Amino acid sequence: MHVHIATTDGTAKFWIEPIISLADFYNVSSQDLKKIQALIEKHINEISSHWKNHFNV
Repeated sequence: MHVHIATTDGTAKFWIEPIISLADFYNVSSQDLKKIQALIEKHINEISSHWKNHFNV
């Protein structure tokens, strides 16, 4: 399970299962990547639930 993140400057992909980890990124600062990961960690239950509903899993 993963999520794609788009910023005004670039993109990132984070795996959210089995653990939250950065998979790939383009033109996103390390500071912004840390902020994004913190937001994913904070909202992992909502993200996972919406992901599963969207993909009928």
